[in-house]
Amino acid sequence: MSHVQPSPLLRNALLADGLLGISTGLLLVLSANWLVGFLDLPRLLLMASALILLPLGGLLFWLSRQPQLHRLAVWAVITLNTLWVIESVMLLVLGWVSPNLFGYTFIIGQAMVVGLLAELQWFGLRQSRAVAL
Repeated sequence: MSHVQPSPLLRNALLADGLLGISTGLLLVLSANWLVGFLDLPRLLLMASALILLPLGGLLFWLSRQPQLHRLAVWAVITLNTLWVIESVMLLVLGWVSPNLFGYTFIIGQAMVVGLLAELQWFGLRQSRAVAL
């Protein structure tokens, strides 16, 4: 079946992902000037991240409220979160940015949270019930 009735775990993981995305995006936009100095990260990186997080967070919030979800939509979310984690690590490993200790902590910390959310979404999808249309 291509549609599922989201399990409580999947619904809550999508909701948490959406709310964290929106709040992090707002933090990046509203505090960009301060964060540039505090994290020693490029302003363009912070603003580009915010431009991704704000609409994605809204979409994830909306998805968390739907009675049924298409499996591919959930897999797309899990894939995007996994890519976010990989790209976050690549920023540091490949030296694309040179943050200070707070910047490293921020990048690694948010990557760990996003990775955890992807895993919770995967487990939640496995617990979801298929819906016959």
